[in-house]
Amino acid sequence: MKKILAFAGSTSSTSINKKLATFTAESLNETTFDVIDLRDFSAPIYSEDEENENGFPNDMTKLSEMFDNYDGFIVSLAEHNGSYAAAFKNIFDWCSRINNKIFREKPVLLMATSPGGMGGKFVLAAAEQRFPRHAAKELLTFSLPNFSDNFKEGKIVNEEYLTLLTQKIEQFENLINN
Repeated sequence: MKKILAFAGSTSSTSINKKLATFTAESLNETTFDVIDLRDFSAPIYSEDEENENGFPNDMTKLSEMFDNYDGFIVSLAEHNGSYAAAFKNIFDWCSRINNKIFREKPVLLMATSPGGMGGKFVLAAAEQRFPRHAAKELLTFSLPNFSDNFKEGKIVNEEYLTLLTQKIEQFENLINN
């Protein structure tokens, strides 16, 4: 059986994007999954000097190597000031230095949610442009606006968004299993 890695592009202990990524992974029908928390992977702020003086941080090497063991990825990005959360960007930068093909030519279900009505659309746009350059073979996207209105008790309660996400999950699993 194929296996997916799911995570949020956030290090918040109360991340709404981790809740969305977890719900999505739990909604898979034909695929097993692991959900990780980026708080478990630490690294100094990336710089060329840091890399030259100290090499790659152990946690970043461990995380990069983990990506080899999965058939696809569910990534739900937090949006901070219209872009990636700083912690995610730092991890992304380190991992891209270890292996520029971060997503290993495998499918990615890219998502974002936010408390407001935009649903993380700016970070999604940035990632849609960037992730294929890092070997996201197929990229499906989903945005959930107004998180607290549309997600309650661990699930999406808005039928329209739930139907849309269910369709994206089916497409994603078809890409993984074919």
